[in-house]
Amino acid sequence: MARLHDIYKKTLRPELMQKRGYKNELQVPRIEKIVINACVGEATQDSKKLAEVLSQIGEIAGQKPVATKAKKSIAQFKLREGMNIGAKVTLRKKMMYEFLDRLINIALPRVRDFRGVSPKSFDGNGNYALGIKEQIIFPEINYDKVEKIRGFDVIICTTAKTDDEARELLAGFNMPFTK
Repeated sequence: MARLHDIYKKTLRPELMQKRGYKNELQVPRIEKIVINACVGEATQDSKKLAEVLSQIGEIAGQKPVATKAKKSIAQFKLREGMNIGAKVTLRKKMMYEFLDRLINIALPRVRDFRGVSPKSFDGNGNYALGIKEQIIFPEINYDKVEKIRGFDVIICTTAKTDDEARELLAGFNMPFTK
């Protein structure tokens, strides 16, 4: 079992039940999935750039990503409908907890001048979005093989009904929120 999942079951869930007054364990918010998404604008000219991003996202997530396609044609960007322009992967269960553990304890502290993540990046429904500017903060990425530093988005989807519940849940996993 993943370390964070163990923490959730043994300490965090009972703590949240007592603090929030939940009567059933299933009422306690939990993390449902984590979606990692990267968009590659240069993929319209060179498909090798997309292949590089697909492999890097795969290394970071530990799971094979899928290529995302353009929904509309935009002439100014030389983009046609159906063209591959990004990569995404959805993590659930064990892989999700392992990724979150690496994100919180290894990757985020490696960010230069890191002061914490914004507590305002919730969407109103208990989901948290985080933008990462450099993929090289993850130890799985070999810095020497990186052609260009790229960023990606991490969306943490929870079953929480409010942002306060979700913030409390992520804080229980030691998410480094700024004050």
